[in-house]
Amino acid sequence: MTSGPGGRGGKGRRGGRPVPLGQAMGRWLDATGLSRRLELARAVDRWPDAVGPQIAAVTRAEAVNAQGILWVRVLSSPWATELSLMTPGILAQLNRGGKGPAQVREIRWLTGAIAPERRQAER
Repeated sequence: MTSGPGGRGGKGRRGGRPVPLGQAMGRWLDATGLSRRLELARAVDRWPDAVGPQIAAVTRAEAVNAQGILWVRVLSSPWATELSLMTPGILAQLNRGGKGPAQVREIRWLTGAIAPERRQAER
């Protein structure tokens, strides 16, 4: 008596014992390359801690792409100029403790109004 995928007949199962969901998800994220993308995306959340309160008050990390380019909104051109000179140190802070290829390698500064920071509950 055989049953379909996931049934007691064993067909559709990839053999071996069941693995915890977290472990299976981790393997899948690694296999698809999404774990690297998630690590890169964490740079947006790390931004305020990496740059400190003074810079965080006039900037907002908006997005990071698959190539490791972080897009940061800056309140004014003078700030953007100053921050461009500070880029190597900011990159070092953002990538501190990071894993291998999941590193921010460049920051692009965008000048313009900064939207208010979203509260944690709205994310």
